[in-house]
Amino acid sequence: MLVILRDGRKLHGVLRSYDQFANLVLEDTVERIYHANAFAENWHGLFLIRGENVVLLGEIDLDREDDIPLHQVDYHVLEPYHKQDADLKKEREDAKAHILYEQKGFCKEGGEGDGY
Repeated sequence: MLVILRDGRKLHGVLRSYDQFANLVLEDTVERIYHANAFAENWHGLFLIRGENVVLLGEIDLDREDDIPLHQVDYHVLEPYHKQDADLKKEREDAKAHILYEQKGFCKEGGEGDGY
């Protein structure tokens, strides 16, 4: 399964349990980060996810995943680039929110830092 969380993390693992609140238990979980045409994985093992943090849950077709032209690199190599991408995205979102507030009168409330 692929689970995308509110903070933008992408988790891959085996779904072992869920409940009516969308709380999930993933086994053999890895967190994947991406940059350009590379990805890296950080092992987490057993992972409990509170349902309110789940944005997307989907099944991964392992046969089709192999066809994607990405190459795997070490997590520590890719992590600075991933962090830089996340910081740039946050700056753009902050600038957009400021313009919407100043020019269009949008409210500043509700920005808990969620990417979604």
